[in-house]
Amino acid sequence: MSESAQSAPVGVVLAVDPDRFAEVVEALRRAGLTVTGEQPVLGTLSGTVAQGRVPDLEAVDGVASVDREHTVQLPPPDTPIQ
Repeated sequence: MSESAQSAPVGVVLAVDPDRFAEVVEALRRAGLTVTGEQPVLGTLSGTVAQGRVPDLEAVDGVASVDREHTVQLPPPDTPIQ
């Protein structure tokens, strides 16, 4: 993977220990995460990070999972579905 690909930002969704939410989020920020959304009661948050730093997020104590955000593009209503 090229250096530019590793530094390209990717969207991620994380599941973390809800009992340690603030502590884990702070550690994730230090690991390079830019937080864009938080749901402390559910223990989930979303953000962006350089692609090459995803393993750093996975290594943070209290992180259960790190998944890339997925988007679905639907055709406009008047377009035939293929």
